[in-house]
Amino acid sequence: MSIKDLKVGCQTFTWEMLGKNWNGGPDDLLTAIAEGGYTGIEITDTMIGHYADSPDDFAASLKKHGLTLVSFAIGSKSGFTVKEEIENDLRTTQRWIDFAAAFSGALVSIGSATVVSEGPREAKFEIAAEFYNRAGELGKASGVDIAVHPSSHHNTLLFDRADYDRIFSLLDKNLVGWVPDTGHILRGHEDILDTLRTYQDRIRYLHLKDVDANGKWAMLGNGVCDMPAVIDIVAAAPRFNGWLVLEEESDTAAADPATAVKMNRETMRRYGA
Repeated sequence: MSIKDLKVGCQTFTWEMLGKNWNGGPDDLLTAIAEGGYTGIEITDTMIGHYADSPDDFAASLKKHGLTLVSFAIGSKSGFTVKEEIENDLRTTQRWIDFAAAFSGALVSIGSATVVSEGPREAKFEIAAEFYNRAGELGKASGVDIAVHPSSHHNTLLFDRADYDRIFSLLDKNLVGWVPDTGHILRGHEDILDTLRTYQDRIRYLHLKDVDANGKWAMLGNGVCDMPAVIDIVAAAPRFNGWLVLEEESDTAAADPATAVKMNRETMRRYGA
């Protein structure tokens, strides 16, 4: 797949990270993303708002804005590492699988396992893997692909290469895919390209963002991410669906998210996407 064949979507966390400073709703997100030049969206369980129980209405609004639902991203206060919360987390996951099933090709992206309680670290990998694999079984039964999205945020269980090696050793790659995030990988891995090559067969789509040499979020193209090399590896992945999802967490985005995501879309056009 060549870069000109890739599709470019936008993740709504750019607005979600603003917390109480964001007063808009999901329709405002669709407008900003469509006006930014994107054709796809990955929205989160936090930002879906009044559409949470109305997939048909959300589909109509997506169509109005010329957007495709690439993925529905979910998280949990349990960090997916609390044994006693697995059943609750699976019930919630099924709810969002049912939502995503209304959109052809849409995935459910499950957030990073996170440490939220005391206890042995190794045990938390096993709990997270049990949850992810069982979520993958639910997705398979409903015809919806499930993928894990490791992060480098506070208390993440999935930070460096050793963490990735451990969780992937426990996951059934036929049930659970991977959404590599360039920014998060760069903050915790010495060699992002080797990580991508090693687990290439698990890649479903890509979160593309940038960091500087100190790991601080940077606007796309202004950091150390070797985007052409990354895209070459991802585009050759056997189960890659063709979507690059841009996500922006820099100070520029915090000040003006709509302008920041529009700038990132222009950056990708210069790369040919």
